[in-house]
Amino acid sequence: MSNPSARTPAHKTRPRTPRSAEAKQRQQRILHIAMDTFGARGYNNASLAEIAEQAGLTQAGVLHYFRSKALLLTSVLELRDQTDIEQLGADRPQGLEFLRHLVDTALRNAEREGIVRLYAVLSAESVTDSHPAQTYFRDRYSGLRAFVADALREACDLPDDRAGEAETAANAVIAVMDGLQVQWLLSPEAVDMAASTDLVVRSLLTTLAPHRFGPAGER
Repeated sequence: MSNPSARTPAHKTRPRTPRSAEAKQRQQRILHIAMDTFGARGYNNASLAEIAEQAGLTQAGVLHYFRSKALLLTSVLELRDQTDIEQLGADRPQGLEFLRHLVDTALRNAEREGIVRLYAVLSAESVTDSHPAQTYFRDRYSGLRAFVADALREACDLPDDRAGEAETAANAVIAVMDGLQVQWLLSPEAVDMAASTDLVVRSLLTTLAPHRFGPAGER
């Protein structure tokens, strides 16, 4: 059976390219309004009508830029990723430096509640049937899991036969960071995401490589 998406013209799967500075500014405003709305209400409960109203447009006006609600969601997630890429810099850090970057990310997340809420709401919502962000989050977790596992293997100098331990530890790091975000959103004064992330990372390093990161090892 052929893939229906293969017959979809490429220009139908991307937002329209604004032709003027004013149109570009309007498109960015729609994106940021949608980011806040999806984060506050979830994809399924948010409507194009309320996004359009906040943007001072009709629903047709929003669809002129983004063609569909699902494409608007995809564009919002890409905007979120672009923010992370800009903070990461041109080259992704490796090993211990990447693990420290995760702690720095948790610290920065405490200053960007909207993006944290968007991620927490949509990642949980994406497990439901036919959610348009399901593939995005599945791929994101797969990629992040690989990055963290590689960083742990390099930092701990683990041999190939211990790769499974690094992958298990990577799952734990990601679970802790995501769980902390939910707790922080509900009770920010009670949760220090950076300190908790740092504690977990250091504990895992000590467990995986006590000769390097234990009391008598390197710090």
